[in-house]
Amino acid sequence: MTNKSVTRRGVLKSGAVAGTGLALPTIFTASSAAAFTNEPTGSSVTLGFNVPQTGPYAEEGNDELLAQQLAVEHLNGEGDGGCLNTFSSKALQGNGILGKKVEFVTGDTQTKSDAARASAKSMIEKDGAIMINGGSSSGVAVAVQGLCQEAGVIFMAGLTHANDTTGKDKKANGFRHFFNAYMSGAALAPVLAAEMGKERRAYHLTADYNWGWTQEESIVASTEALGWETVNTVKTPLASTDFSSYIAPVLNSGADVLVLNHYGGNMVNSLTNAIQFGLLDKVANGKDFKIVVPLYSELMAAGAGENIKGVLGSMNWNWQLQDEGTKAFVKSFGEKYGKPPSNSAQTCYAQVLLYADAVERAGTFNPCGVVEALEDFEFDGLGNGPTWYRGADHQCFKDVLVVRGNQNPTNAYDTLEIVEITPRAQVEYDPEHPMFAGGDLGKCNPGA
Repeated sequence: MTNKSVTRRGVLKSGAVAGTGLALPTIFTASSAAAFTNEPTGSSVTLGFNVPQTGPYAEEGNDELLAQQLAVEHLNGEGDGGCLNTFSSKALQGNGILGKKVEFVTGDTQTKSDAARASAKSMIEKDGAIMINGGSSSGVAVAVQGLCQEAGVIFMAGLTHANDTTGKDKKANGFRHFFNAYMSGAALAPVLAAEMGKERRAYHLTADYNWGWTQEESIVASTEALGWETVNTVKTPLASTDFSSYIAPVLNSGADVLVLNHYGGNMVNSLTNAIQFGLLDKVANGKDFKIVVPLYSELMAAGAGENIKGVLGSMNWNWQLQDEGTKAFVKSFGEKYGKPPSNSAQTCYAQVLLYADAVERAGTFNPCGVVEALEDFEFDGLGNGPTWYRGADHQCFKDVLVVRGNQNPTNAYDTLEIVEITPRAQVEYDPEHPMFAGGDLGKCNPGA
């Protein structure tokens, strides 16, 4: 495995911080020999891994990078092969991609759209990256997906949960394996109603960017449809670290449920502040007060510690699943890094393999061939069971998990328990659903 980021990483970070190139027009050059950007003509092919290595989602990003590196090893025939052994498609043989050794470069998104675009642009223009993968923010995903569409390369999204990524901001060159906010609402609401009752009054604190907005909209719609009332919705800055001033008003709001539409370090801090205010010890409207975290990750749960116990949420994937793909990935990741992978790590690992497999099946690196191979592709063996990449919007559909903070963990990684595996059919929706309407998938851009 060759990691060309050893010499590039500092340049990428400093360039993004300084805003290098952000004021300049984006110009990409296509190969003269073939009509697509960054056609690999030598013995190797370069992938770009764009993750938050600093900022509020850095812990998620670092786990993504570990998984991406593992995927490269498996593609190059190193290690135990991981999910190459369980993937229903048998196109990948562990000899790179179309016989070319896989190399990679990395960038730091900083969980900032401008920095993410700058680092992706650098990897495409200076390093010859033919595919960009990663990210832990929907704002970043939308920005980088748009850039990749302009550049004529494929974007395999990482952790992005906003409806917009495969809704109004969908692009033909972009694909999302992660689930979305609508799916969280569809999976969570019935469980919330069953456990907490249908006469609840909810107060929402929401990260003030497109993921938070669509997460709030989805949970409000799904819970109100079952009888809940929404008392208030309050936006909080992504850069916030202390949420005390936002928690205090909840006490006198008449609410008996607090919904934290926060992720990463934001969720850890807001949940900690809520516990410090004693919300879970209070009774409101004759009911025990409850807290809900619609989008969970193992890393967030570990960061929140004791505060997470009993709190419900949803997940894209969990290392405790028992399907063959999950077991193969957990084994490989655990033996290499000494810990179970997060769901953001699994997403990036799967996306790298899915891209490589699509190239093999298409017989070309041309992004339009890759798009055709991925659209309406049905597969199994990468975790979560049978999965469908819908051609209409490039959204993956698979089972969704409802989880709870474990009341009696047996070890440091036993933070969450799976409450329900929500079947795929329950979270599917029409491509023109109002929460996803607008925008235009458009046509594949090969960059010519």
